[in-house]
Amino acid sequence: MRKYLLIAFLLIFLNSFSQNDTYSELYRPRFHFSPPANWINDPNGLVYYKGQYHMFYQHNPFGNVWGHMTWGHAVSNDLAHWKHLPIAIPEENGIMIFSGTCVADINNTSGLGKNGQVPLIAIYTGHISGPVQSQAQYLAYSLDDGITWTKYAGNPILDLKKKDFRDPKVFWYEPRKYWVMCLMLPEEHIVQFYSSKNLVDWKHLSNFGPAGDTSGVWECPDLTPVPIDGKGGKKKWLLQMSMNASMQYFVGEFNGVSFTSENKSSAIARPDYGPDYYAAIAWGQLPNQHQPAAIGWINNWYYANDIPTTPWKGAMSLPRTLSVKKKADEWVLQQQPYLSGGLERKMIYKDFKIGFSEVMRLPVTTQQCEIDVSLTPVENGQTGIRIAAGNGKHLEIGYDDKNQVLYLDRSKTANQAFNKEFEKRSRFEIPYQPKGRLRLRIFFDHSIAEVFVNDGERVFTAQLFPDETDNGIELFNTGGPGSVGYCFVYDIKTIW
Repeated sequence: MRKYLLIAFLLIFLNSFSQNDTYSELYRPRFHFSPPANWINDPNGLVYYKGQYHMFYQHNPFGNVWGHMTWGHAVSNDLAHWKHLPIAIPEENGIMIFSGTCVADINNTSGLGKNGQVPLIAIYTGHISGPVQSQAQYLAYSLDDGITWTKYAGNPILDLKKKDFRDPKVFWYEPRKYWVMCLMLPEEHIVQFYSSKNLVDWKHLSNFGPAGDTSGVWECPDLTPVPIDGKGGKKKWLLQMSMNASMQYFVGEFNGVSFTSENKSSAIARPDYGPDYYAAIAWGQLPNQHQPAAIGWINNWYYANDIPTTPWKGAMSLPRTLSVKKKADEWVLQQQPYLSGGLERKMIYKDFKIGFSEVMRLPVTTQQCEIDVSLTPVENGQTGIRIAAGNGKHLEIGYDDKNQVLYLDRSKTANQAFNKEFEKRSRFEIPYQPKGRLRLRIFFDHSIAEVFVNDGERVFTAQLFPDETDNGIELFNTGGPGSVGYCFVYDIKTIW
């Protein structure tokens, strides 16, 4: 009883907590989503319904570290500004609420709708810890557009009696007139596919995997159709998944029964090459003309509980639009920040055809901005940009022409001693050969940097914890003369 009274108290507290009284703490992101207080991890149940984007998420109502997994809930009209709602589905009776999906059952295939009210259906992994750990799939439904939830009396709806069996992604497959569920067998590195006519009774269809990166357990499958750039409405299926502290993707075909990858078998493709992007999934039931959009958790399991933020811990990425293109016989995922939703930006610096020597400091200071810069790589040298620069500290993003790698290096940022794993994971690089100029779009939000390279064909996301005076921006090159085609810096207004 004490536990449920405490949940009720927390609900009242968090909903009466004025957002104007917070969101100004040291390291607090101002235009990335984060909860008012306490722990957050995977995005869950992303669904578009009645003109609103719903985002549920893994949340600990009781503390600022992982535990007591419960579904938090927020909604947005534009994928930029968010309204916090009461906790949706709480941990109860020793069953934590792990990751899953929410769908609007518009045709009431489940039979759970009443009096014409469309039921929102959440299908999630129920996690039972203790001496004997088990995971199975559970269902809850809402008849008031996601505000209150009822757990299905016949739970669990799918149970293989396994220790690890989790993270259902559910969507309607129109050609076969049934629901499809993707589920993960983490230790076996297998994605399973199931079908259902009513969201309750599920039939196994096929398996995919092992494939690609099998160095860690597989989690959080996400299968969604995405457009092929320049191909007039043609699409491919994108399968994303997470493993330990990274992600990978496959591009191919799905026929309603099985997924076939068209990736090169020898290549591992990642949606993000930085250390802090995980468990990304796409919104379901978007309008027909809406580009597919996904969002991921910004943190890393190697040090997630220890990052020096309070009273919250963890944040979400900017929403990203998804498409693919063929490049040198390889399907490449392209991601762009979804800005049409309403991030308010103001130009605070612009310059064209800037020549620079080894280091050039821009006449602007900020930790809350977008930087859009076009660089000419220096032959046999390094070219790039530094943010959070000051007091001998900075985060460096650049291109090394001699070794032909893109890289992000946070080894010289401040405040790293909170966790040795964070200090170890300081430099991230990938082979890359730009043709001509290199365009970098960098979104810097106090403790978050998201970097989109050449129309989003490569992305890096990283956390950093700079001192407040580490707010400079520098362009640099080594090994020869360099130039900048253009450089824009935009102030981004807080979303709160």
